[in-house]
Amino acid sequence: MNPVTDSLLGLAVGDALGVPVEFRNRASLQAKPVSGMLAYGTHRQPLGTWSDDSSLAFCLAECLCSGFDLQQIGDSFVRWLDEAHWTAHGSVFDVGITTREAIYRLRSGTRPDIAGSWDEMSNGNGSLMRILPLLFHIQKLDIDARYEKTKLVSGITHGHVRSAMACFYYLEFAKRVLEGKSAGAAYEETGPEVKAFFQARGIVEREIGLFRRLLDEDISILPEEKISSSGYVLHTLEASMWCLLTTDNFQDAALKAVNLGEDTDTTGAVTGGLAGLLYGEKNIPSVWLDVLVRRENIRALGNQLFAATQ
Repeated sequence: MNPVTDSLLGLAVGDALGVPVEFRNRASLQAKPVSGMLAYGTHRQPLGTWSDDSSLAFCLAECLCSGFDLQQIGDSFVRWLDEAHWTAHGSVFDVGITTREAIYRLRSGTRPDIAGSWDEMSNGNGSLMRILPLLFHIQKLDIDARYEKTKLVSGITHGHVRSAMACFYYLEFAKRVLEGKSAGAAYEETGPEVKAFFQARGIVEREIGLFRRLLDEDISILPEEKISSSGYVLHTLEASMWCLLTTDNFQDAALKAVNLGEDTDTTGAVTGGLAGLLYGEKNIPSVWLDVLVRRENIRALGNQLFAATQ
């Protein structure tokens, strides 16, 4: 078993399920839900094509194979946008505004630790969607070191503390899954421990309060109409946790995420990465894996990062 490959394939599959219906609203998907891989659609891409979500996660994973170098990671993001590195078909067809602006700053020589926007309004999901590979590099570090590295990697494109907090919660939950805990048990542990950590770090209560549905409540009991699926980082984090906690297999979690509508590729990717980690590659439908673009390249990358982080 290789949890790195499980998570990378899960992320890419969730992303690819969502790409053809990105920006579709929930009502239209309720009327005609996604039930499997589709071709073309929103971005006119072939079957099994993943987007920037997976590309930037793969760039991060590749860099981590040789250790932690923030400049190298930032340079890899520039290479993705300028040279289509780690793209599905040799072209970039989707990129968020905040991510693009940060990469422009990186290209002009801005240090990666200050390249991301610090504006409160720049809290899209562009760092959350690519953060999962960092788990395998930081898993054995203490909690302060885990947070510091998460904040640095998030901040390459998204410098506001809220994005860092969302990435940190996501990775702390994923760490517990990696350790063998069920989704429910991981959720019960993550909230109180992450809240206590945020408070000990002196993060303002207003920011901590925004995470109350994950830190203090049981998000799984909420009805679907209370779950948003926009590109806002908190919406994506909450939606992915809700999808994972209200299903018991990869297929249902991924499809539930995509059929929430709006930012379907990212909700699918963020959910799919966790579901891949939780259920393993063997439980990802083979009909989806069979058409996933560059599947063997992704598997090889997972094997390489796994070997580098043992």
